[in-house]
Amino acid sequence: MTGPLRVANCSGFYGDRLSAAREMVEGGPIDVLTGDWLAELTMLILAGNRMKGRPGYARTFLTQMEQVLGTCLDRGIKIVTNAGGLDPAGCAEAVSALADRLGLSVTVGHAPAVDPIEGRVRVARRRVRIAHVTGDDLLPRLSPDSLAPIPPGALANMDTGEPLTGHPITANAYLGGRPIAVALEQGADVVVTGRVTDAALVTGPGMWRYGWRPDDLDALAGSVVAGHVIECGCQATGGNYAFFEEVPGLARCGFPIAELHPDGSSVITKHPGTGGLVSVGTVTAQLLYEIASPRYLGPDVTARFDTIRLEQEGPDRVRVSGTRGEPPPETLKVGLNHLGGHRNTMALVLTGLDVEAKARVAEEAIWARVPRDSFEHVDVELTPVSEGEPATALLRITVMDPDKEKAGRRFSSAVVETGLASYPGFYALTPPGDASPYGVYWPALVEAREVPAVVTVEGRRITVPSPERTDLSGAHRNAAPAAAPAPAPVPAPSSGPVRPAPLGTVAGARSGDKGGNANLGVWVRTAEEYAWLAAELTAERVKELLPETRGLTVERFELPNLLALNFVVHGLLGRGVAASPRLDAQAKALGERLRAVTVPIPERLLAGGSPAAKAIEPI
Repeated sequence: MTGPLRVANCSGFYGDRLSAAREMVEGGPIDVLTGDWLAELTMLILAGNRMKGRPGYARTFLTQMEQVLGTCLDRGIKIVTNAGGLDPAGCAEAVSALADRLGLSVTVGHAPAVDPIEGRVRVARRRVRIAHVTGDDLLPRLSPDSLAPIPPGALANMDTGEPLTGHPITANAYLGGRPIAVALEQGADVVVTGRVTDAALVTGPGMWRYGWRPDDLDALAGSVVAGHVIECGCQATGGNYAFFEEVPGLARCGFPIAELHPDGSSVITKHPGTGGLVSVGTVTAQLLYEIASPRYLGPDVTARFDTIRLEQEGPDRVRVSGTRGEPPPETLKVGLNHLGGHRNTMALVLTGLDVEAKARVAEEAIWARVPRDSFEHVDVELTPVSEGEPATALLRITVMDPDKEKAGRRFSSAVVETGLASYPGFYALTPPGDASPYGVYWPALVEAREVPAVVTVEGRRITVPSPERTDLSGAHRNAAPAAAPAPAPVPAPSSGPVRPAPLGTVAGARSGDKGGNANLGVWVRTAEEYAWLAAELTAERVKELLPETRGLTVERFELPNLLALNFVVHGLLGRGVAASPRLDAQAKALGERLRAVTVPIPERLLAGGSPAAKAIEPI
């Protein structure tokens, strides 16, 4: 095989576009088809499915495979997915049954033909080889009867330091790309994994194709960056992009492709004729999504995001290069979920004058019927819906408690009882209802050497131990951490007159969830804008601009190579997405909230900035 390894994504989450696999296979030449189905919340959803006797894997993956499995086998396209979720073996069996139904499990004799997409001779179809990767599920090892037990006391919360006291219903370590590479080396056509890092879906095929060893740190780091860019599907090609009006054909947005090279560099692109945009901006936005410090830790390598270089190589082609790698940590992240109790939310609408006073009256009436301090946790969120006169706001009151009855109709009926004895204009968006269980996400760490992966292919089990960190070359082991390249000289912040304008007139943003924390990446397009942004947007300034972050710890990280800043807001989402009472439970809109805030911006930047900036009229 010549040329780069073309890795295509066809899913960014469980529920993504069902036609995407077919679009990627039929839209142009690719070598590997990947898809990401798992998120922290997804594991909890799959656990609920399993408790109800349903499959513990992503069933939509099978729908996509029905459309493309035969074609992928004909063209030699490898399929790598984490759709196995909590049951990769069961998912692999389902793919095998699908292959039987499609007639792909036996050799089919036919004359070779020239493939219209690949432009090369098809090989005679052979039996499909399906491999699955296990070893990530640590739940059995939390039992004292396990042969290799992990005491719950060893699984302290990596964010808060709290000891684990709940009873987990999922506990999965984030494996790396090595077991995927082993499966491909064994001739697998389809590789189904459980919990692996999202980037492993690209790093594993890179290891297989280029033979990267554990000490090929820069190449591995580059593949992690490529994987991070394409893992969320259309977010790399203009989806959810701050400057969305620049994106053509967004309704027909194409999914991303990473053309991966032997040195770990890549070109991010998409199939010709599809909607969307691949630009330095869209790639930057995705690089900033759900990260923390510039040292991006993973099971295969630590990738230095402050060394990445981006270059617009051509229309819808962005070259990603220069990424430095450092040895991976000695530990693996583990995502646990346990049931936290029961919750119930009632939403009231406040309209017209004196909105805050009306909210106070509403609460007083409710707590007079059910005392606030009788619940384990109460969250009250007043969200403006429209400003000016008449104003409209949404009052959401969420209660959480181990007692299902207390958090159920006892609460919701009490809210309804206030309907004729509360504020003027009272009406609710939610009827009285029962409480529902909620889950708590719990991130922890375990020693990597204690979590061997197992690859099963055609009935053979191959144990893949975590690489010994001491096996890394002495040069890497003993050297100082990789240094970021010296950034281009940054001009002093613009002086002169300023004008109030929304931050988003010059800056883009993307935000998301990291367990109970939120990540907020902000970037600009020129060195002059970055000089102003770095001086203006401190951690304390973020707290001033976003009231919901006040009282929380906000960390700031600088990425001058990307003209970007990244902020981590600790504790904004409480105990994880499933437990968060916030209206924006995954902090997806936090970046857009920041962009809408008015700040003093130098007129020089407004005059020469983005198309949005040029549209701002003087105040």
